[in-house]
Amino acid sequence: MSEVRLAAETRTEFGKGGARRTRRSGKIPAVIYGHGADPRHVSLPAREFTQAIKRGGGNVLLTLSLDGEDQLTIPKAVQRHPIRGSYEHVDLIAVRIGEKVTIEVPLVIVGDLAPGAMLGQEYTSVQIEAEATHIPNEIEVSIQGLDAGAHITAGDLILPAGSTLVTDAETLLLNVSTAPTAEDIEADTAESIADLGIIEEPSDADVAEAAEGKSDGS
Repeated sequence: MSEVRLAAETRTEFGKGGARRTRRSGKIPAVIYGHGADPRHVSLPAREFTQAIKRGGGNVLLTLSLDGEDQLTIPKAVQRHPIRGSYEHVDLIAVRIGEKVTIEVPLVIVGDLAPGAMLGQEYTSVQIEAEATHIPNEIEVSIQGLDAGAHITAGDLILPAGSTLVTDAETLLLNVSTAPTAEDIEADTAESIADLGIIEEPSDADVAEAAEGKSDGS
């Protein structure tokens, strides 16, 4: 698990106006929760936080230098601007070395299916319990050579040492079916058009061919 040190500052301005001013100053409004303490409102350096997420993923361990002390945290919820993609607000969980936490970890699919097979993905992540300083950034799921009819449940995952599955082991994550042929796709498209009552306009080639047929028959 990646660990990044950031210089955080205590926030004294709240509300939408305060959040906008924080962002204009190159920082991200954030709140630290956990350990039964009152929430702490802080700001994080936007550029450094963005780089930390890029390098370490959504579960990056952040050591915040705050008011002369170090505070270990993990991002819990991150809000991004819908157009620019910049980080708007971050909720953080306070953690301690040796403490176990329950967290969502993304799945990464590796390998290739057998020819003619198609993959269906029901879930993109699972919940695990792990020591706060040893949370995996991702869990690999191999689909190498899987054929139609195969499936992978949460219980099939190979977890990193020290991690425990929280998601129900019977939860279906991936399933493999037979890929449709070009004929299947064409038939489904025609059926959908018929169901919708859509009348297709003849193409220029169809019109020309019909005209030629009439000319030959005259």
